[in-house]
Amino acid sequence: MTLTLTTTPAADGFWMPGEFEAHAGCWMLWPERPDNWREAGRPAQHAFAAVAAAIAAFEPVTVGVSSSEFQVARALLDPRIRVVEISHDDCWMRDVGPTFVVDRRGAVRGVDWHFNAWGGLQGGLYFPWDQDDLVARKVLEIESRDRYRAPIVNEGGAIHVDGEGTALVTEECLLNVNRNPLLSRERVEATLRDYLGVTTVIWLGKGVFNDETDGHIDNLACFVRPGEVCLTWTDNKRDPQYRISLDAWERLKDALDARGRRLKVTKLTMPGPLTLAAKEASGIIAREGTKPRAGGERLAASYVNFYIANGGVVMPLLDPHTDRAAASRLKRLFPDRRVVGVPAREVLLGGGNIHCITQQVPAAGVKRLASP
Repeated sequence: MTLTLTTTPAADGFWMPGEFEAHAGCWMLWPERPDNWREAGRPAQHAFAAVAAAIAAFEPVTVGVSSSEFQVARALLDPRIRVVEISHDDCWMRDVGPTFVVDRRGAVRGVDWHFNAWGGLQGGLYFPWDQDDLVARKVLEIESRDRYRAPIVNEGGAIHVDGEGTALVTEECLLNVNRNPLLSRERVEATLRDYLGVTTVIWLGKGVFNDETDGHIDNLACFVRPGEVCLTWTDNKRDPQYRISLDAWERLKDALDARGRRLKVTKLTMPGPLTLAAKEASGIIAREGTKPRAGGERLAASYVNFYIANGGVVMPLLDPHTDRAAASRLKRLFPDRRVVGVPAREVLLGGGNIHCITQQVPAAGVKRLASP
């Protein structure tokens, strides 16, 4: 039986572990809505299936699928992958799924954030989003994990942690008036402490240029391990991303983590710039209430949007001119893991990438070395 708890993770001794720690598995959802995915989602489905297969080589994968797409998904997905029927509005499991937390006794629970499609009626990407807001609860029911219903609008892609008391976030996202307009920065930070079990929140400014999530941290920067951050970068000073990444670099270099350490920051050069082709846009069926997509739009492409699996890193392949250099850099960052590249342009066309469509379930018994 899954309980809905009225306490907070921090009060109960729970915290969010780093993604680089051991996993019990990974959750994904299935793309299908024709007003976001071209050609009724078929190209994206093949891309999602490839991502799921790559992760399944390292850890168990479950994919949530609507009833109408169950047979298609089962046919396209690797036989090792568990397929379950879950209604949803779109397929961004990182944002609509639960954020899992652990304690010293080996228990695993989940945080269920309020979801409003990245902005609600003030810049959100689609309406309605009620089925997405139920996904976290459904996943926790299937996983038999108790649930904390957090009191704020938030998404999993808006937070990144080191598992030792530090969280990375952006002001552009978490202080946006379309999320929690009545909450101050201090109140948002206090809520993150309560529900992530962190003591230090490092605020960066904006996210990747033209990121329709309002600047999710997981497209800009992530923890590789405690004390070390990977940052999206460009050397092109004419690119609007340059000032954004430079500001993030300076903030990270000035910051101290929860244990008082200076952060080591590694730059990961972004692809492109990449844009949505007119032919690709023509395959999307426009619908009222959904953000339109037009040819020529800049895509928020980033190699930081990778997934860390047990023994592996699954990275997006986005640009043949830069893929090899990005893979080489990631291999140096993760010498004990196998780096696997998956063609991911079709995922990018929908507004995100590999990290955005996945959500890890930590293994029971993940240990925090010491209290921050």
